[in-house]
Amino acid sequence: MSSINLPLILTLAVLITGLVWLFDALVLSRPRKSKVAAVEKQFAGMALDTEKQKEAFEEAKAVAGKEPILVEYSKSFFPVLFIVFFLRSFLVEPFQIPSGSMIPTLEVGDFILVNKFAYGVRAPVLNNTIIHTGKPQRGDVMVFFPPHAPETYYIKRVIGVPGDHISYNNHVLTLNGKVIEEKLVAELPAGAPMLRMVTENIDGKEFTAYKHIQPSRLSVLGSWVVPEGHYFMMGDNRDNSLDSREWGFVSEEAIVGKAFAVWMHWEKFLSIPSFDHVGVIK
Repeated sequence: MSSINLPLILTLAVLITGLVWLFDALVLSRPRKSKVAAVEKQFAGMALDTEKQKEAFEEAKAVAGKEPILVEYSKSFFPVLFIVFFLRSFLVEPFQIPSGSMIPTLEVGDFILVNKFAYGVRAPVLNNTIIHTGKPQRGDVMVFFPPHAPETYYIKRVIGVPGDHISYNNHVLTLNGKVIEEKLVAELPAGAPMLRMVTENIDGKEFTAYKHIQPSRLSVLGSWVVPEGHYFMMGDNRDNSLDSREWGFVSEEAIVGKAFAVWMHWEKFLSIPSFDHVGVIK
């Protein structure tokens, strides 16, 4: 996912526009109010019987009370920025899937929604947990910052939680000594298959995964023990996913939230958005 630090940019935008609005209310607005009062006093003795006189009065007040352009824009943008900041920081944040590591669950171009409070309410930018609301569970699809790219959003599936023993060899996933059984859905493409589409079930959560028919670099790796405060992540596109098998465990401090729904698919800028793939993420 994108490496642009959107939380920091949004936080700074809210802070700057809010401070400009506050400074105007406390300092800059006073001279304008005095000018408007002077205009009203000047026109107080006039009858203002004609439309022309009324227009002149209103125009004079508008000129006297005109806000600096920075203040005008700040007051216009601050409420909108604050609402967006609050929603994406504490409730729901949208993301677009840029790679195929979660195929077939998530396709390139899927727009997803991420629950920001599923694993705790976190401070914007710092990402420290303020209020604990839950822990990632095996089988969850989670957005996080990986250890090798701490400013880049990644999305994978939680395979192991603290204390778990995991092994993955020749497409066989073993969790705490138990082989995670798979059911064949299809071999793709038909005629000369290269992939197997299978379903796996972890703790009652069933999902679909892709596995190459022939062993690959990512299908024969080894075993891991998940340390306290960390999680083991894997992509559903098992042989085309850089995940915990390559760069290690994800710490609790690096969690962003739980992906729970696809709301649109739009792969290319000039393509037509599609809603065929809309639904809950399994």
